[in-house]
Amino acid sequence: MNNQILISLVAPVDGKLMQLSQVKDPVFSQGLMGQGFAIEPTDGNIVSPVSGTVTLVSETKHAFGIKTKDGADILIHLGIDTVELKGQPFTVSIKQGDQVTAGQEVVKMDLKMVTDAGKQKTVILAITNSNDILKQFMTSNFDQDVKAGTTVAAASVNQAQEKQPAKVGSGKYDQLAADIVKNVGGTENINSLIHCITRLRFYLKDDNKANDQAIENLDGVISVAKAGGQYQVVIGQAVTDVYDAVIAQIGTQYANNSATAEAVAQTTKEANKANEPKDFWSKIKSGLSNFIGVLTASMIPIIGILAGSGILKGILAALTGFKVLSTTSGTYAILNAVGDATFYFLPVILGFTAARKLGSDPIVLAIVGGIIIYPNLVALAGKASTASTTFLGIPTTLVSYTSSVFPIIVAAWLGKYVEKFLKKVIPLYLRSVFVPIIEALVLSLVIIIGVGPIITVLSKGLSNGLVAIYSFSPTLSGLVLGGVYQTMVIFGLHWGLIPIIINDIATNGHSYINAIVSITMVAQGGAVLAVFLKTKDKKLKEVSLAAAVSAFCGVTEPALYGVNLKYKRIFVVASIASALGGALTGFLRVNNYALSGALIGFPAFITPGVGIGSNFYGYLISHYGTLLISVVLVYLFGFTDKMLAKKADPMNMNIKTA
Repeated sequence: MNNQILISLVAPVDGKLMQLSQVKDPVFSQGLMGQGFAIEPTDGNIVSPVSGTVTLVSETKHAFGIKTKDGADILIHLGIDTVELKGQPFTVSIKQGDQVTAGQEVVKMDLKMVTDAGKQKTVILAITNSNDILKQFMTSNFDQDVKAGTTVAAASVNQAQEKQPAKVGSGKYDQLAADIVKNVGGTENINSLIHCITRLRFYLKDDNKANDQAIENLDGVISVAKAGGQYQVVIGQAVTDVYDAVIAQIGTQYANNSATAEAVAQTTKEANKANEPKDFWSKIKSGLSNFIGVLTASMIPIIGILAGSGILKGILAALTGFKVLSTTSGTYAILNAVGDATFYFLPVILGFTAARKLGSDPIVLAIVGGIIIYPNLVALAGKASTASTTFLGIPTTLVSYTSSVFPIIVAAWLGKYVEKFLKKVIPLYLRSVFVPIIEALVLSLVIIIGVGPIITVLSKGLSNGLVAIYSFSPTLSGLVLGGVYQTMVIFGLHWGLIPIIINDIATNGHSYINAIVSITMVAQGGAVLAVFLKTKDKKLKEVSLAAAVSAFCGVTEPALYGVNLKYKRIFVVASIASALGGALTGFLRVNNYALSGALIGFPAFITPGVGIGSNFYGYLISHYGTLLISVVLVYLFGFTDKMLAKKADPMNMNIKTA
């Protein structure tokens, strides 16, 4: 039975408290070392953040570890890439095995020497066994100055009621440890064992005696690699616990603590270098990857309500399609508001979540989101006669930003730089009033005057091009539009197509283009359905199923940002399936007769005055054909649970996969 207890963590140094996501080190900022916080120090006196036993002091003195009596493993990392300084900036007054108390001075760090060497001086704290013991992590407000020794965070952890000496066969990872030892050739084939931040590193007498395939197939093992004379078993965040379990079985004579500390430092350094873009295209790829990371991280907190809202909108579409509910009724108005509010006010919500991710002021960015969807501006943008306007003589085109994603992300990214500049030029006694409103004004104008016209030009150009392609070849148009439409949604470029679709339905009573757009929703839904069917991860199953239902109801945001973009290959494969489905839709000349689509919008494909006929059969073939293509392609080529595990290994290049 487990008891939940609370561990207080004090600031290890004077300085500004930061989120881990702000740290300029991918290993820590992506949470690969566990949850925690960072401090940008103003003083070099480092104190112990907790009471406990010193478990690690790096040979290069840039990192040390402490284990609390309640089982929390705390790592304190002094600076970024400071391993290269070979301990020169640090004077350490503790050693492995020492007992320390919270607030006790343990290291002196020469900040000037660190910065003169071109290194970041950020002090980082991480609970490295977060996945195993941490229930909740709570911190003080970020971006505030803190004093060393004052409480800045609390960790709610699980602790066994009675502490017993470790016994072989009684721990969580003992069976995994036993299986690994057996398949590397047994204890008699092991010279020694160390570990780094994600891997067990065996020095074996004979690598040929190890069963690579058997080890890779073990539950808890990501993969196997061989490098530098080591046989490396990739574990992920639980590596320390698995290492302890292996050592408990084979004996402490096989351990080498100093080599382990050096390996942890070295792999942190290598992970940083591996993540640095090396050429122009690598920088583009890295930038796109970071952008997608911000998108998905900003969306994750609201994926659940987005999915639920999408399902509600789908139900309403079905009820109105079958004339069960009138769009003029009060019931419809209220239910539609509940289903639509999250999407309408998406820029406000994303302003808050993206700002937290990127280090801007969340309140200011939420206000910016409110400004760009202010009803009067939305109304002006909706009319051709008023969409083109000026601001202080600067011509601009107003765009409706309701339900948009990309513009507010841009504003959140710029926000921290604008705020930093304003704090430099505005006197301290005026900042609380003038910095927020000027920042909101500047960021709003960047979107309205800068981003809006660019999106308008690009979206109109894309839309006209796609319409021209359809006139030339419906099949080719379906292939192109099906393949790119959901990417257009991400960047807000799809708005150029919406007026064309609405105009087609209003004037002609139908829209071929909307039929192809409908296909893209089914393809993204099929992709997450494939993930639901294939993954063994319970949380991912839950998110995927809800996202699939939402996409089939015509709302793809939960699928896009909750799963498909997060694991990029899924999105690529889903877009290929979407292109094939779009080509099939164009070839069959499937028509849409209402502003509805996906699987829930099937009434919109019944030809008025004709009923169920060739167009509806074309809908069934194209949409359910696309669903089948998407599910099969993603299931076979787009996703594997190894993709989940590899996120825990920052050094997953050159890994042999099963």
